[in-house]
Order: sequence, then structure tokens, then C-alpha cells
Amino acid sequence: MSGGQRLEGKTVVLAVTGSIAVVETVRLAHELRRRGAVVQAVMSAAACGIVHPDALTYATGREAITRCTGMVEHVLYCGEGGCADLLLVAPCTANTIGKIAHGIDDTPVTTFATTALGRGMPVVVVPAMHESMYRHPGVVENLAKLESWGIDVVPPRIEEEKAKIAGIEEIALHVERALLGRPLAGKRVVITSGACAEPVDDVRVLTTRSTGQMGRALALEAYRLGASVTVVHAGHVPCVENVHVETAGEMMEAVLAGVGKGADYYLSAAAVSDFAPARAAGKIPSGAPVEIALRPLPKVLDAVLRIFSGTVVAFKLGWDEEARAAAMLDAGVAMVVVNTPPAMGAAGGEFVLMRKDSRRTVTGTKEEVAEAIWSALL
Repeated sequence: MSGGQRLEGKTVVLAVTGSIAVVETVRLAHELRRRGAVVQAVMSAAACGIVHPDALTYATGREAITRCTGMVEHVLYCGEGGCADLLLVAPCTANTIGKIAHGIDDTPVTTFATTALGRGMPVVVVPAMHESMYRHPGVVENLAKLESWGIDVVPPRIEEEKAKIAGIEEIALHVERALLGRPLAGKRVVITSGACAEPVDDVRVLTTRSTGQMGRALALEAYRLGASVTVVHAGHVPCVENVHVETAGEMMEAVLAGVGKGADYYLSAAAVSDFAPARAAGKIPSGAPVEIALRPLPKVLDAVLRIFSGTVVAFKLGWDEEARAAAMLDAGVAMVVVNTPPAMGAAGGEFVLMRKDSRRTVTGTKEEVAEAIWSALL
């Protein structure tokens, strides 16, 4: 199980209710299957009025359940010893949220939910409704009740006065998080990612070709494994706290604040600027040679090591970097990941995972490398 197949061997019951967001469930079913899951759709009558059951039968490769019969489908999947590993209610209307919160069973979806909760299996609920409905005190109270029972509620996107269903990737990540055992539950992780940009003048910047793919992969893997994750970078990663910075100085400030709040892990995956130019006012005129003096910048990693007692993972980019990596291990870094410049901006490559007592080469996508790094740390 690696890369995109994190749900291999898992059966997910996709329970669908009568929100217009049900039109997204065909894509959702396909995404869960791409990640390795077996998907069984269950539909309320209201959902069937918006999307025909044949659409989800096609998307899942299994006949959609539209009523509970003498085959007691809810027990076969979600009862004691049932074959399902997780119940995903997506989309979940305000009506269904209220029914689940009060143990009301009058649709196939609510019957599956009561059975799953009684068994104690993982349940993920994905609300979708108008924003005013989402703010209703009863709905707020019912969602809080579901969370108090251990149900994972995936926050909606608030757009156009609607609490729209979360994105497909976010929902799939919540499913993976619920099914992968959460070995990092209760742990806080700070990750730096991507490139920094140092101003040359009011228009130009000095930067690198780093795309942030490695940092993103590390952050999503940590989230899947149950951690509370903060990413310090210029981009956006779903399901985690994003702290936006541009320069190395801003990154230094944000990282020290992050690790100072009780973090357990710091992973330095960003291509932090080694130099910064003296910024020119306005725009340097074009058409003539220009000399730009570069001043060296303090190392974020060195500053972290002075104040942080948690687990530190560093990245070294270049050829023949293993001797320098060994010195970093002596300085207190738990692991150094060594790779070469061709990996920058690429989907994958060859990486060497160095620890004081071991050395391992990993070749694959950055998602696979991130999985290997976290596996080695746990």
C-alpha cells in the first residue's frame, strides 16, 4: 500500500442524502476507488430524486442500495462483524444531521448511521446546505453532538451564501485519516515548504525552482496519520493550518513561533533563501548590466536547533552532501533527507534517508517518499 492506494483493502459505505451537492458524489466515488477503496453507495429517496441510482451504481461498480430489504443491508455492512470499514455521509443535509443526532431511522442512510454508531465504526459526515441553515442553533448543536460521539465532521466551503460540500480531495483525506489508525494523534507538526522570494527591487525577486511538492506531500501524510499540521510557505495545502510567508526572514519568524507552541516535529522541506540582495528602490532600469550584491542569511534550521527539543528532519540538496548531512546529525537532527537538484520541481526522484544508525535509499514519487519518511520516524 503506497502512493495513491492508501485505501486498498478498505470498504467505504458512501451514504448520500437529498442535497443538490449529491451531483458531486459520482466524482467522489471515483476518487475513493482510485485510492484503492471498495465503495458501496446507499441513497435516501430524496437523493434519488436528484441523481438516479444508476449513476452511483456506475461510479462504484456495485448496485446502489435505495432501501433496506430482508437482506438487512445495514447490518451486513455496518453491523457487528459487518464488511464495511467506514461510513461516509456525503452530502449530509441539515435534516439528516438532526436525525442522526437523535437516533431517528426513517431512511436507508439514517438506518446505516445508527447501525454504524452502535458498532463503533468510523463515521465521517460532510454537511452541505444553505449557509443560514448551517448557522441554525439546532444544526450547530447537532453537529457538536456528532463530534462529541467521535464522528469526523468535514467543514463545508462557505461560498455564495451556501455551506457547499467540501472539495473531493479534502473528503478523501478525512476518510484516509479515519482509517489509517492515527499514530500521530495528539502530535503537532511544523513543516516548511516551497521557495522563498527575496525582493531585488519593487518588481523583481530572487528565488529558486522549488515547487513545494515535497512539503505538501509530507504535510498531507502527517494529516492522514492524525497529526495537527502547520505548513509555513507561500502556497496552500488542504486540511492543515497554512501560515503564509514569502521571505526567509518571515519564514524564520513563523517557524520559531510555531515550534515554540509545543510542536513535536519540525520538518525543514523548504528551499530557504541562503542569500538576499540589497533591495533597490523602485525598478532597476533594464538594458544595462547590473551588479547585485548578495548577503548571506541566517539558517532557519540552526535557529530551530537552538530552542527546539522535538524531532527535527532536515533536507540537503546537492551532490556529495552526505558528509555535511552527517554533521547535521551530530548537531541534533534526527534525520537528513538528501536529494539532488533534478528532484526539485519533479514529481519524484531518488532520496537518501540518513539517520545516525541507518541509511536508506528511497526512489519514487514524493508522496511515496513522504510515506517512507514518516514510516521511519514512527
